[in-house]
Amino acid sequence: MISKAILTDIPFLNILINSAYRGETSKKGWTTEANILEGSRTNEQELIGIFDDPKNTFLKFTEQNQILGCVLLIQKENKLYLGMLTVSPTLQNSGIGKKLLTAAENHLQTLDLKTIVMTVISLREELIAWYKRHGYVDTGAREAFPVGDIHIPIVTTPLEFMVLEKTIS
Repeated sequence: MISKAILTDIPFLNILINSAYRGETSKKGWTTEANILEGSRTNEQELIGIFDDPKNTFLKFTEQNQILGCVLLIQKENKLYLGMLTVSPTLQNSGIGKKLLTAAENHLQTLDLKTIVMTVISLREELIAWYKRHGYVDTGAREAFPVGDIHIPIVTTPLEFMVLEKTIS
């Protein structure tokens, strides 16, 4: 079931997101950042800040009262930004990600918007290919990757974000 996440979900979302993006646990899935970054993907303080902004919506996918996936949706002017699409590493490739993308597109339409935009680290070729199979296109735009205490690159290649988008008519 997909529903809107609430503040009490933050500890579970934090664990899920970090386990799917970084570290050894993330390597159990088909896509991970563990080969390019170390450190945490997020923390509870950042998630609290996200929940505090009314332009943000966090959707969660649950089964048997367990959060198995999530996606962050941020209304930015005339577009909806999609971020932190997460599926538990052991359940990746089971259709949960596709269900969350569909829920994001439904949310887009409730806001009377037409375009979803996202950024993906350009080195994550398998993930970019997955998004393209779901109708997202490379806009050609690139954004600098924020390096800091949380996002610690372990590759020598400079990191950048590729901007992908999908327009829903």
